[in-house]
Amino acid sequence: MPAPLFRFMRPRRLVLLVLLVATALLINFLRLDERAWFWLGEGRLSVVEQQASIWLPGYRAVMQGKSLSGLEQDETSGLTYSPATDTLFTVTGKHPQLVELTLGGEVLRRIPLTGFSDPEGVEVISNGRLAIIDERRRSMTVFSLDAATQSLDAGDYPSFDLGFADSGNKGFEGVAWDSLNQRVLLGKERGPLGLFSLSLANEEGAVGTLQALPSKRAFVRDISSLSFDARSGHTLVLSDESRLLLELDEQGQPVSFISLIGGLNGLQQSIKQAEGVTMDAAGNIYIVGEPNLLYVFSKPAPVVLPAQVD
Repeated sequence: MPAPLFRFMRPRRLVLLVLLVATALLINFLRLDERAWFWLGEGRLSVVEQQASIWLPGYRAVMQGKSLSGLEQDETSGLTYSPATDTLFTVTGKHPQLVELTLGGEVLRRIPLTGFSDPEGVEVISNGRLAIIDERRRSMTVFSLDAATQSLDAGDYPSFDLGFADSGNKGFEGVAWDSLNQRVLLGKERGPLGLFSLSLANEEGAVGTLQALPSKRAFVRDISSLSFDARSGHTLVLSDESRLLLELDEQGQPVSFISLIGGLNGLQQSIKQAEGVTMDAAGNIYIVGEPNLLYVFSKPAPVVLPAQVD
């Protein structure tokens, strides 16, 4: 039997080979080759095009991993902004709850969720209603919420079967409200990864048919959360495995992205297991990552130069 190839390789060459293989695997895992080509094209966007988009390269982290007090025993997932209350909402999976937060990450209230198995996404949609995605049950439940709500039972509200019965724990996690087209956007985590839309027909929560959306150039390995920006008509796609926040236009084409790795975009440390993203009325971006940490990204205020006096 011939001797293994490695036996005849010098140690230095063997180390080099191992490094090359590891680098190739990393590039493939994070899809760095596609990201690099896109980054080269991204730099050619004009100022007008950048201003018409969300333009993620203009954002910097201004809050670094704020701990969500009182949720240490839970796992937060999903994030949404409520313009009516100027607050955030997230859900927890270990002990199902709907949690309301201030924009600074302070817990305002916790609402127990009954009849939910694995809530992974939450979104404010319209007229005081919210939608919660239950990944294991492959369902979306739509309900109303007010200041007096103390608990929620999935059996009391309309729900929709999202299909993909064989998805297991690789089902739908991302949900966003497209207010321009009055539809819900849904992100399937992976196996296969995909973006979908669902129209809400009326106030009772009746819905249409799940429609696949173009997303073939979304160079991410998974989708953990979505957020829609009505000002640009673009969608934010959060990827935990790719450590990336990506902006897609109406046709599902990438427009811009930022890395969630420490040392970049103002981050002191990497965001671990990014699970939720949303934008507020001022355009600030909020990301929640495990273990229950909140991050905020903002665009620096433009510098106003003093007028010259002749």
